[in-house]
Amino acid sequence: MTDQPLTLDETDVGADPFAFFAGWLEEAGESEINDPNAMALATVDENGMPDVRIVLLKGFDERGFAFYTNFESAKGRQILKAGKAALCFHWKSRRRQVRLRGTVEVVGEAEADAYYASRPRGSRVGAWASQQSRPLESRARLVAEVERYQERFGEGEIARPPHWSGFRLMPLSIEFWQDGAFRLHDRIVFTRTALEAAWTIARLYP
Repeated sequence: MTDQPLTLDETDVGADPFAFFAGWLEEAGESEINDPNAMALATVDENGMPDVRIVLLKGFDERGFAFYTNFESAKGRQILKAGKAALCFHWKSRRRQVRLRGTVEVVGEAEADAYYASRPRGSRVGAWASQQSRPLESRARLVAEVERYQERFGEGEIARPPHWSGFRLMPLSIEFWQDGAFRLHDRIVFTRTALEAAWTIARLYP
């Protein structure tokens, strides 16, 4: 267990939640065993049922938090329909949590192309081969699809599939949670009424 402050004060987080998040993410990278950029992504399906899964944060700035997926997958279809989602980071080694809620936009074509090009070749092939979230009769079928696309592309370039791109969650609320003794945790939340509005900050009961 790492040595952590027992309290989190409003003065600690400052006025910029993105800058404070950057510091926490950097510290998580020093202590988390795997994937400090892992985050739970919550969406709602066409029946109003909640859905959640772990995805990886692939970039963030003051515009929002970007991740990539097959737009024909369950999460892709749900986000495209609802236009909103929620994220949660949990860094057990730091006894910290960050929760975000907001609207979602599709990243630009150039941004998606750049990230796709940075992926390992096998992952780029997989983006073509996997009909994500659809029924699959056997592992052998998936392997066969991978081999088919490997043969198709050979040693040449692998263009980004038209159904594969990125989303950016643009937060309207960002909550920082620090574990406290006897469950007397510290919760500091930033909220804004619109993306262009100023942030307000408040403390919540644990």
